[in-house]
Amino acid sequence: MEVDAVNGNTRNIVDEQTNTFIYENRIYTNYLQNSNEILWATEKDGWRQLYLVDASKANVKPITKGEWVVRGVDSVDEKKREIWFSASGMNKNEDPYNIHYYRIGLDGKGLIQLTPAEGNHQVIFSPDRRYFIDTYSQPHVPPVTELHRTSDGKLIMELEKADISAYLATGIRLPEVLHAKARDSKTDIWGVMFRPRNFDPNKRYPVIENIYAGPHDAFSPKNFLPYGEMQSIAELGFIVVQIDGMGTANRSKAFHDVCWKNLADAGFPDRILWIKALAAKYPYVDTTRVGLYGTSAGGQNALGALLFHPDFYKAAVSSCGCHDNRIDKQWWNEQWMGYPVGKHYDEQSNVTNAHKLQGDLLLIVGEADTNVPPESTYRVADALIKAGKTFDFLPIPGLGHSDGGPYGRKRKRDFFIKSFFGVDPPNRNKNELSCN
Repeated sequence: MEVDAVNGNTRNIVDEQTNTFIYENRIYTNYLQNSNEILWATEKDGWRQLYLVDASKANVKPITKGEWVVRGVDSVDEKKREIWFSASGMNKNEDPYNIHYYRIGLDGKGLIQLTPAEGNHQVIFSPDRRYFIDTYSQPHVPPVTELHRTSDGKLIMELEKADISAYLATGIRLPEVLHAKARDSKTDIWGVMFRPRNFDPNKRYPVIENIYAGPHDAFSPKNFLPYGEMQSIAELGFIVVQIDGMGTANRSKAFHDVCWKNLADAGFPDRILWIKALAAKYPYVDTTRVGLYGTSAGGQNALGALLFHPDFYKAAVSSCGCHDNRIDKQWWNEQWMGYPVGKHYDEQSNVTNAHKLQGDLLLIVGEADTNVPPESTYRVADALIKAGKTFDFLPIPGLGHSDGGPYGRKRKRDFFIKSFFGVDPPNRNKNELSCN
């Protein structure tokens, strides 16, 4: 807005409206003082792109355009009238979430890709911006670090390339990046898969999904992923996956809008199709034994899977879940569920739908959680008890917003082993050998 300091009159320069939501965290404007222009990032045409606004006339001209996403603006050179920015999805033959770096003129001309190599990139510019260091990798491809010239992106020299030969010598299996069609049969859904190092393709493996469907971002790893929890769980005899379904960020506006007033959807139709496509490709994937775990919004999603999709998901570990969007912090929930609070809040509540529980459930809550009120999990537990449901409940004294910490993670592994293999966990009170 422009405000006349003398008489208080106002004039809208940019007035953006939408039938769903404008993601406040991705709002970007940059006032160019010398030219009285505003650099503006918006999804008004379906993809997050950059526009130049004449502040005097409120004229809007596109700078970037296409079916890809501007992820951030690094800097603006007003004298050269250039923008340095990052984006994903411009390279059609690779993962659309991979971040690359670019430079373009404010007139939309002279686009230069500074980081052409396939992978997810992180760039550091020299103080004078004549050079930059580029480090890139993929979940299954170790990082490479290079020195480039900024003017045209030319490679000057490779500085370092990670050697993972000793890591591979342990027998570890690198994750695999895959994609499958979404519910619309057109959009690609991307994710990763982990296998145990003693993997036998002639066996059948239960699937465990690490879920977090919060609409504020995308969550499947894009950088090289050395040993972590997903691989650790896979070592117990599981196929472990992580997927970004519709309703999450960093794709088109339509892709993101699936979450609007619809958090219970959590991309489940896309996730289920993805796992089924995985099984069609790899017969060792057993879709009759699928479980999932998650924390916070992922905790809400994990329990929601058993309530709304019990025909597919059979077991879940839900940690510190925001199980009812009327209980949790309003700034997060109302961004996606809208205001005023309506019937859809109640219809999508894990508390309201607790009586529908099928499958095995472990609820974990940190009693000192200052992010999501522990009350949320206790209300679910209360509703489950009143409905006569059987479930495991693990409150952890003194623990904040967490997946359960070391003890909770140990209990999570025990839970999945018992649920899918029928094997009792070790009796640690008798110092029995732990498989963890």
